[in-house]
Amino acid sequence: MNAAPLRVLVVDDEPMARARLRRMLGAEPGVHILGECSDGAAAADALGSLKPDVVFLDIEMPGLDGFAALDGAAACWRPHVVLVTAYACHAVAAFDRGAVDYLLKPYSRERLRVALDRARAERGRDQPMPDAGFAERIPVPVGHRMRMVVVQAIDCLVARSNYVELHLGPERLTLRETMSAMESRLDPKRFVRIHRSRIVRIDAVADIETLESGQYLFRLASGARLGSGPAYRDRVRQVFGLRGLHS
Repeated sequence: MNAAPLRVLVVDDEPMARARLRRMLGAEPGVHILGECSDGAAAADALGSLKPDVVFLDIEMPGLDGFAALDGAAACWRPHVVLVTAYACHAVAAFDRGAVDYLLKPYSRERLRVALDRARAERGRDQPMPDAGFAERIPVPVGHRMRMVVVQAIDCLVARSNYVELHLGPERLTLRETMSAMESRLDPKRFVRIHRSRIVRIDAVADIETLESGQYLFRLASGARLGSGPAYRDRVRQVFGLRGLHS
């Protein structure tokens, strides 16, 4: 199975610098750009809500600098950090704070690829071991066969009458089971129930929008859209660190 895409956030106060980095990242395989921010305050909010694997972060920005943005989001999420700056003087502070790489502007595509490789390596080292008792594969009847579905390939689960529908990218599989039973089989560190009929894999969420009703609209990396339910609002806010969003 191919490794999951590296989910990245771009933060830089210079529009041309952001555009160049987005173009370069967009040309690299296995990279999913979650979004971009032009200042430290927006970056702190985005880090908590989007939870990227890695942030390409400028240091000197108006208002909150890059280091302050990281500190502001630390309680919600701590991504792997690639510092992107025109000033070499910040290198020591960057590595003291655990940066995986330090790109000095202007950088080449080859140098960017080195940074991506280092970020992937670090992500591989900190993948959590599954908790005992939670399913890693789920048997799903498909015709006369029993297909063993890897739970980490599931984007979301949706209740359909007496069945649960498993979404794996564009593919749909059905299993005769209740949502409560499915929820009990899934690791709560990787899956969260957002509605009585919907469960999402946390890492599959690309962005979250606050609705006028006070609930949330989830957009998954696959393109799927799912709304949350009022009974699960507090849980959603806790898991995704949505304290910075108005509701």
